[in-house]
This record gives sequence, structure tokens and C-alpha cells, in this order.
Amino acid sequence: MPVESAASVFPQLEALLPHVQKPIQYVGGELNSTVKPWEECEVRWALMYPDAYEVGLPNQGVMILYEVLNERDGVLAERTYSVWPDLEKLMREHEVPQFTVDSHRPVGAFDLFGLSFSTELGYTNMLAALDLAGIPLEAADRTVAHPLVVAGGHAAFNPEPVADFIDCAVIGDGEQAVLEITDVVRAWKAEGMPGGRDEVLLRLAKTGGVYVPRFYDVEYLPDGRIARTVPNRSGVPWRVSKHTVMDLDEWPYPKQPLVPLAETVHERMSVEIFRGCTRGCRFCQAGMITRPVRERSITGIGDMVEKGLRATGFEEVGLLSLSSADHSEIGDVAKGLADRYEEEKIGLSLPSTRVDAFNVDLANELTRNGRRSGLTFAPEGGSERMRKVINKMVSEEDLIRTVSTAYGNGWRQVKLYFMCGLPTETDEDVLQIADMATRVIAEGRAASGRSDIRATVSIGGFVPKPHTPFQWAPQLSPEDTDARLAKLRDKIRGDKKYGRSIGFRYHDGKPGIVEGLLSRGDRRVGAVIRAVYEDGGRFDGWREYFSYDRWMACAEKTLPAFGVDVDWYTTRERSYEEVLPWDHLDSGLDKDWLWEDWQDALDETEVEDCRWTPCFDCGVCPSMQTEIQIGPTGRKLLPLSVAGK
Repeated sequence: MPVESAASVFPQLEALLPHVQKPIQYVGGELNSTVKPWEECEVRWALMYPDAYEVGLPNQGVMILYEVLNERDGVLAERTYSVWPDLEKLMREHEVPQFTVDSHRPVGAFDLFGLSFSTELGYTNMLAALDLAGIPLEAADRTVAHPLVVAGGHAAFNPEPVADFIDCAVIGDGEQAVLEITDVVRAWKAEGMPGGRDEVLLRLAKTGGVYVPRFYDVEYLPDGRIARTVPNRSGVPWRVSKHTVMDLDEWPYPKQPLVPLAETVHERMSVEIFRGCTRGCRFCQAGMITRPVRERSITGIGDMVEKGLRATGFEEVGLLSLSSADHSEIGDVAKGLADRYEEEKIGLSLPSTRVDAFNVDLANELTRNGRRSGLTFAPEGGSERMRKVINKMVSEEDLIRTVSTAYGNGWRQVKLYFMCGLPTETDEDVLQIADMATRVIAEGRAASGRSDIRATVSIGGFVPKPHTPFQWAPQLSPEDTDARLAKLRDKIRGDKKYGRSIGFRYHDGKPGIVEGLLSRGDRRVGAVIRAVYEDGGRFDGWREYFSYDRWMACAEKTLPAFGVDVDWYTTRERSYEEVLPWDHLDSGLDKDWLWEDWQDALDETEVEDCRWTPCFDCGVCPSMQTEIQIGPTGRKLLPLSVAGK
């Protein structure tokens, strides 16, 4: 594999650090980081979250894989993050390559370069890192001297827009997948790397769990739609399956969470309490692609919190999942942890709480040892009708009752999250958000007897995602999104009685269109990504760096050659017959079931959570040979000695 020097580039890098912002983020040496002897390892991974250190370091996915790989004998993993434009400029001037923060080795010296994409807006950062590492941008131009570029994370469920730039993609849970890939690469290297790069990729593809784009040809119809995606090598599967870790208690990672040197977006230790979600919100890709629900046991959670706090010294524990209050034993988990860490004043937090899963007892346990911050609820749709369309089964009465209870019990601040641009939405649906917010304030004032309470309305643009019932839906144009949000803003601000108590935050429609282009794009969109990168596009998830005009100009320059445009990928509705770019990647969800759920959305029909009802045949459990795993286990978090006693 790579033959370039693996010596540390820190001597060259150190001279540049006084000239950049936040140099501490490039230094490494964090508590619980790992540096293994390079020469003693046969397989070496560079892992990247393609964003700034402050966003990338707390990422659970990278942290877990880093630890899983480094526990293996003969295997090492180091981390790299996107460098800010000030350092990128200096690195190019002084010929310093993309480096890892652990031992400052060149990324190009590793066997594998793994990137975790939780959003598509990291694609230009990937190209910057490849270029800085001296790795050819196009996979077809790489030789046995370059690392294998492996994509993972939620965006990898449709890797087609970056198919030209990656060597392979893994869909689903990464813990077992990276170990299987490591074994294949180790065996191939031990045999003397027969057949070169092509052979090792073929071996990976034949496992059925690694997607190698070069082994698939995409054929198009005259109107621009895809005719079919077909393997071009024998032994390569027609469909590639996702990976699912079934017993989370067997994978209690991270055991030694990283403690950042510089300020990051989350200053806490996090424990994932379950994976998957069966609520069935039709817009939610994360909920659909991570099925089935798999809970970590109450004792498993307690053990991870205990070890993690001891290893890090953090004073807050985040209980993570897509809907943490849905854990079947969340009450016992929260009470047990609050009891155990009462004297140490360790705070607990849930990322956001479902309206129908909130109760004051749970909220009080979560805030018993920490500060009482605001509560966040996500009704998503402004009207009762929209909540039926998206299958978010929360009535306005549920919401009002919940927030009244919160205000009556001492909370002063509530944040409400909605989406704009959902399928079938009208202006009236969005304007009802203002009505709901004023009711929340009115009821809150009545329940608390105070006038100083606040509600913040936060609105994101809806982006249709692959492997969801809305994958066929048209996206709202940025002009229509902005017009709708302007009407809502005027209605809230025009309310003399309640308007001052309601904060209003929203994103304009432009970033959503770019995200929509990338999320449902096919291989032709790769030309746009490359053009944007070459025009200086970086950090597209950051408002100060994102340029809608640049993306549109590059799309207008590249897409006409293929007979398509941005609207073709974004605001166009798809039909049942259309072959979608990701149809050959198997998330376990049955395409016909997704289509039926899309029709149910158009009919405003709600579907129950299959955890508590008979199966709805989404396809995941039989096709993936998995099952829903939920408690109660009957075990209790205590008896464990209460900390400090």
C-alpha cells in the first residue's frame, strides 16, 4: 500500500500554527487519544469527520470506530479533521500534507482513509482533504500507492454523487464493518497485494457488505432518468446490504471518550442508549435507515456512564438516541443516574424530547443535579393536517398540555422546532405555527402566573431524503420557502400581545436546495461537487462559507451536458416506476412499503409505532434477519454505591 514517508510532519506544521486561528485544534494529545507504534501495525486507518475539529471531535461515530480499531492487535487508527481555510492556504504554500492529529502523520501514508458523512454538505471538505493528502480526487486515477477511500455515515446510504471520488462505501453500523474490511486488507497485504487495488476492492465487494462504485455501471434513459444500475464484474452482488449491530451491550463504545483540547460544540460525555426508531416520521431518514430499534440495557448504560465519567472528568452526560425518552426504561435510567451522581452534581441531558414522551418526573430527574435549561420539542408540522401527512402523531392539545406542565413546574424557556416545505403544505399550514406559538405563551403565562416566559420557534427547510417515504416528493423552491417564512415572520411580529415573547429563527431556502441536490443526486452530480471545490467551495455547512450562487453557477456549467438541471433533482416529483440512484443499496426497507406510506401521507393517514403494535411489513426485520429489541429487562441500575458515599 502507500509507500510515502510516514514520518511526523509536526516540525513543518508547528512553524505555521502561530499564524492561524485556534491552533490548539491541530496539536493532538487529547485525554484518551491513542498513538500506536506505526511499524508494529499491518493495517492503518486515518479516520475523518469532514468538518472542523470543534464539530468533528465529539462525533460519536468516529470516536467509536477509533476505539474499536485501536483495540485490535496489529491495527491502528488515527484521526484527521478539516483544516480551516487559513491553515489550508499555508499548508499549500509550505507543502505540508493533510495530517492526523494523533501523530501528525501524512494521511496519504495510511492504508485506508475512512470518512464519516452525517450530512452531504461535507463533500467539498472531503475533496480538500484528498487534495491536501496528495491522493488523486478521482478513484480511477489512484494506484496501489494510495489509501483506499471509504465513505460511511448516514449520507453514505446514497453515495452516488461522490461515486467518482470514493473507492467504496459502507452503509449502516460501522463497528463490525471496519473490522471485516481490516481483515480483508490485512490478508491481501500479507499475500503481497496480488492484483493490486482492483483485487482488494473486488474482495471487499464480494463480501456483500461493501459497495464499490467502479464495479457498477449506470445506464440512463433518453429523458435523463436511470434505466438501471448493474454490476460489471462477476461475483459482485446486485444489491449491497446495510450492517446492523444487534446487541449493543456487546459494543459498549466509546469506553474512553476523547476529551477535547479546544472548545467543541458538545462539552459532555455521551452514551447512546438505543439505536433505531419506529415512530415512522416520514421525513426522517435517520429513523428509517437505522431500524430496527435496539435498546442498550439499563445496566449497560449505567456501566458506560460510570466508566466514561471516570475516564473523562466531564460533568454532564448526554443520553443519546433518535428519541431518547422512548427508551422503555428511561424513567429508571434517569432516576438511577440522578441518584448515583447526586453528590457529584453530574447533570443529565436528552437531545430533544418528544411531546408525548415528556413528563415532569423525567424532566425533574434530568435537571436534579444540573442546571435547568430550556426544553426543546419538535412538533415539526404547524397544523394538525401536516402532522398527519408526516406521521408525527402529536396533537396541538398534547403540545399545549405538555408545555403548560413545564411552565407550571418552573421552566421559563421552550424551543419549538418545525419544518417548512413539507409535501402538500400550504401557506395556511405554516401560518398555524404562529397560532400554536401564541397559545403556548398564553397557556404558559396562565400556568406559571408569570409574564417573563418565552418560546422560540425554530424552522428548518424540508429536504427529501433517500430511503424514506418522501424520497419521491418534490422539494419547495427557495423562493416559495422564503415567501412562506416571511409571511410567518410578519404574523408573529405583528402580534402585539404575544409577539415579543416569541423568538423566531429560520434558515432561508437556499442551503436546502443544495442539500437536496446532493441527497437525491446521482453520479452526474459529482461534476458539480468537483466544480464547486475547484472554485473554492469549503465548509458548506457553515453559513459564513456557504455560497448558493457558487453552487448554482457550477451546476449551470456542468449539468446541461447531461440534459438535467438543479430543478430536475430537487423540485421534481418522482413516479413509482422511476429507478432511484440508491435502489441497489439495501437499507432493508421494502420499496413497495415506502411507496404505500407515501400514498398514506398524501391521504393524510397515520401509521402507529410498530414497537407496540403488530408488524407493518416495512421489510427490515425479515430481510436483515434482525428484530426489535426492547425492555423492560427487569434489571435495575442500582444497587451500585452512590458516588461520593
